[in-house]
Amino acid sequence: MTLPRHLAFGTCPASASNNAKAELSTHERVLNFAGYARMKLKRIIVVGANVAGFKATETLRQKGFDGEILLVGAEPHLPYDRPPLSKQILSGELAPAAPAYRDLPWFVDNRIELLLGMQATDLDADARRLTIGNDDIRFDGLVIATGARAREFPMGRPLAGVHTLRTLDDALKLKDELKPGASVVVIGAGFIGAEVASSALSMGAKVTILEAASAPLTRVLGVRLGRTFGEIHAQNGVKLICSAQVNGLRGTERVKSVMLGDGTEIPADVVVVGIGAVPNIEWLANSGLEVSNGLVCDATLNTRHASIYGAGDVARWPNAWSGTTMRSEQWTIAADQGRHAAINLLAGRNGATPFTTIPYFWSDQYGMRIQSMGRTDSEVVMLTGSPDARPFIGVYRDKHRLVGVVTVNAPKAFAILRNKMSENASFEDAVRSVERFTVSA
Repeated sequence: MTLPRHLAFGTCPASASNNAKAELSTHERVLNFAGYARMKLKRIIVVGANVAGFKATETLRQKGFDGEILLVGAEPHLPYDRPPLSKQILSGELAPAAPAYRDLPWFVDNRIELLLGMQATDLDADARRLTIGNDDIRFDGLVIATGARAREFPMGRPLAGVHTLRTLDDALKLKDELKPGASVVVIGAGFIGAEVASSALSMGAKVTILEAASAPLTRVLGVRLGRTFGEIHAQNGVKLICSAQVNGLRGTERVKSVMLGDGTEIPADVVVVGIGAVPNIEWLANSGLEVSNGLVCDATLNTRHASIYGAGDVARWPNAWSGTTMRSEQWTIAADQGRHAAINLLAGRNGATPFTTIPYFWSDQYGMRIQSMGRTDSEVVMLTGSPDARPFIGVYRDKHRLVGVVTVNAPKAFAILRNKMSENASFEDAVRSVERFTVSA
């Protein structure tokens, strides 16, 4: 088998990974080497050049793995940070270039072979064989981090002016159309929809948000806070229509309007569809791995195939903290899972440890930093302020335990409460820990 090296960016001597190893003690390196040597890991492939995939490759070198690493990415760009796409890239605060995690020399120095602009199309888990284009590549270890794609609006024939936002190229195409005075309709009032609305407004567009639920962000923040956050849109000049049933889009070559179930027709020069994401699992249909709303993993992120792990938006795993099987689409969880999957792959099945985490979200919109973590399915206790009287600190309790936090423009208080939740602190202890913020507010 010959690797498609014409797609790679090059290699360098083994000594180039010395910097990544320097932070590890000799004892740690011996332990790590023993773990992957038992599994005879000579070539590890990471599929997905997103934050989960990047963190996996970075961690492999940091933990002393000195074999081959191949990083496969569907986009032609170096692995880059996605959160700025709906904010600083759209608004023009950042240059229209990929906010890469590392430059090309870093990948060369760490001997990470890049296969960019390529997609994995098939996997034979038992044979440990991955198909990329016309090439079959054997591996000893595999991290699947193929992420998710934006859910498309079912509209039949594509119309110009209709966008989803998931990639850098998506963001740049949308940015070109956010002109002053343009009528922009955002379908979906989740965090992405709200951030796009905020950015479009800052570019001088006229913005309408359509939300199918009775209030925005009900799944994340609950109905009460969702309605309050919905008012923020109006306060900033964005029209929000909830309980909206979108029946279709009107236009010949380019979108002209959005049709609602009640007969309302909303003019639209630009439509942004933000109705969730779909895990990229279709290519795994014949792999022998279990897929169901994601790649099914156990608590250690293993796919029940000793040498294959999942990470990031594509992975569905039992999270001990929540007591549920979940698939997350949060940046921090994806990054942590990429690291954890790499460590467990090196450790071997007997040394693998469970991955558990507290769900965490953040969003920047209308000049606000919204942060939320944990469970928000109970009644919120407002410690100070309100979403429209900031800073705001709200907490959620389950009997005597702190289980959720939401804040607006209160990063220090949020950090304290986040630590308290990680420590499984009592509700009363958590509230006392932020008294200085609630008293002075």
